[in-house]
Amino acid sequence: MQNTRKKLVGVLALQGGFEAHQRALDSAGADTLQVRTVEDLNRVEALVIPGGESTTMLKLLGYMNLLEPLRSFAGTKPVFGTCAGAILLATEVTCPSQNSLDVIDMTIERNGYGRQIDSRVAQIDFPGGPMEAVFIRAPIIRRTGPDVTVLAEYQGTPVLIEQGRHLAATFHPELTGDSRVHALFLSKL
Repeated sequence: MQNTRKKLVGVLALQGGFEAHQRALDSAGADTLQVRTVEDLNRVEALVIPGGESTTMLKLLGYMNLLEPLRSFAGTKPVFGTCAGAILLATEVTCPSQNSLDVIDMTIERNGYGRQIDSRVAQIDFPGGPMEAVFIRAPIIRRTGPDVTVLAEYQGTPVLIEQGRHLAATFHPELTGDSRVHALFLSKL
């Protein structure tokens, strides 16, 4: 008999758009759990770090004693970060510089496209056809390491990348009805 158990995917639920990610993951076929504690993190097989405010997330991760457990988790299990989540996954953060989880070999510039008023919706090329990408105070990936694969670009800069089991997007795929990016992440489980 074939095992039909769905994988349990965590969504970091300290701050940001975690509920929209849960809906997108559900649509892509996953069971989800809001992650707020180390115990929650230990229950899941993959984790999504949503958009929000990266410095606030760092403070909350420290306060909840989740920084080191999250780094350890990323050493063996898939992590997907969008917008602020992508910032937290970077090895280097600029404008201004801040700490990160050092998961994906990239340099990322906070608020790279400008302030809130500069937010936009754009079309990007994605395997299987064009995709709507929502950029809200989005960061820009300025450098990727040799083991990073660029999956999509906008205005000549990477907006969706992968390194091994990890995925990062500078846009918000959870804010559209298109679950292809979340399905791609689930394929890494």
